Amino acid sequence: MITKAIIFAGLALSLSPAAQSAEKVMPDKSRAQARNVVLVHGAFADGSGWRGVYDELTARGYRVTIVQNPLTSLADDVAATRRALDRQDGPAVLVGHSWGGTVITEAGVHPKVSALVYVSALSPDAGQTTAQQYDGYTTPPEFVIDTHDDGFGFIKAENFRAGFAADAAPADAAFLRDSQVPINMSAFATVLENAAWRSKPSWAVIATDDRAFDQRMLHDMAGRIGAKVTEVAASHAVFMTQPKLVADVIDDAARQVSAKAN
Repeated sequence: MITKAIIFAGLALSLSPAAQSAEKVMPDKSRAQARNVVLVHGAFADGSGWRGVYDELTARGYRVTIVQNPLTSLADDVAATRRALDRQDGPAVLVGHSWGGTVITEAGVHPKVSALVYVSALSPDAGQTTAQQYDGYTTPPEFVIDTHDDGFGFIKAENFRAGFAADAAPADAAFLRDSQVPINMSAFATVLENAAWRSKPSWAVIATDDRAFDQRMLHDMAGRIGAKVTEVAASHAVFMTQPKLVADVIDDAARQVSAKAN
């Protein structure tokens, strides 16, 4: 019996990069004048880490909404993101960090989303789980997850700064460590139904000192989705430690999709 996962996998192989590119540049009404930005945090963190990016973007005239993911399941995080998208008054750039990349990949098919920005983020395909993205890659030894009996995971405290926020000030890294939001680890085994990057143009920020992901994995994910890549010397906490650069990439995405719509 042919499984749904196999069908989706075949579909993924059948779409050539040229076909994906052609699909992404087709005009649609969702891409006109994107002045809204929706920010989606990843695992082990909450939305407060986006404050620097929020300040940068609001100063440039954007309307910014920050999603607070419950991290209890992929469905719950996608629902939280969709609620935020429903509140937008027009087209929006949807941005995800780390696990937030999986969330925006599923939620980004929302009609108000005009572009996707992946900030050191995961980008599974439809029919694929997040965990499968790690196949064939080696997670750096600094990134250690401590999973509790209830199935929720934290980054191991003694490894937190090295694995998550090595370029953050010691006090900021300590605050992030002690305010961790655990994720239900079963979320990584949830099969995605949609892959928004197949129909929406994508950008990617890759932190070259990220110790949560194999660098090959980050580049391979960005290459597969056809993202415009910006590299920066930063840790996995790049969404917090490099707010201007991240805001610049979001601004570029918004301007490009707006220009194509006009």
